[in-house]
Amino acid sequence: MNNIIVPNHIGIIMDGNRRWAKEKKKKTIEGHLAGANRIISLAKYIFDKGVKYLSIYAFSTENFNRSAEEVSYLMGLIIKFFNERVNELHDYNIKIVVSGLRDNLSKEVLKCIDNVVDLTKDNTGGVLNVCLNYGGRREIVDAVNKIKEANVSITEETFGKYLYNDLPDLDYVIRTSGEERISNFMLWQISYAEFYFPKVYFPDFDEKEFDKALEIYNNRNRRFGGN
Repeated sequence: MNNIIVPNHIGIIMDGNRRWAKEKKKKTIEGHLAGANRIISLAKYIFDKGVKYLSIYAFSTENFNRSAEEVSYLMGLIIKFFNERVNELHDYNIKIVVSGLRDNLSKEVLKCIDNVVDLTKDNTGGVLNVCLNYGGRREIVDAVNKIKEANVSITEETFGKYLYNDLPDLDYVIRTSGEERISNFMLWQISYAEFYFPKVYFPDFDEKEFDKALEIYNNRNRRFGGN
C-alpha cells in the first residue's frame, strides 16, 4: 500500500483464544498461550508501521467470573508475560503502561506490573497500553471521583488527565473473532473510532491480517460527527 494513513492510536480486543483452542482440539490454556505469544510479534509490527499508541484488552474485570482454574492460569500467564516476554518490547524501545484496577491482583502480579512500567518509562518508540483488570465504566467513575476530590472544574479536553492513563482518543478498534461488541473497552476514548471485526481468532491475527485491517481503515471516510 502506498501513501497509507496510519492510525495514531489502535485498540485491539483480543478475542477468540478459547474458540481457537476448541476448534484445534486443544486445551483452553493452550489458546491463551497462543494469544499471548501473538502479542509480541504483532505489537512490534504495528509500531514499525508508525502507530504511536496500541491498547490491548488483556483481562477485563468480568473475566474474574471465569473458572478459578482458568483465572489462575491467566494470572500465571500475565506474570510470565511481564517477567519474560516484555523485555523484547523494552529492547524495541516501547514504553508500557497498564490501565485497570489493582484490586484483586496478587502482590506478585502487581510487582511485575510496577517493574515493567518503571523499566520502560523513558522509552520513546511507542506506547503499549495493557488493559488489565479493566472496565471502561469503572475507569470513568474513578475519574469522576478523582475530579471530585480535586475540586476542579472539568472540560472534555481535561477529563482524560484523570483516567488511568492520559492517552489520545482511539482512532481504530479491532475486535478479533467476528464478535461485534465493544465489551466495556475504553468507553471515553472510543467516541469517534472506526471499528473492524475480522472473523479471525486472535492467535491467527498475524501481520498479514493487520495489513488487511489497515487497508480497510484507509478505505473509511472519518467524519468525526460532520457531513
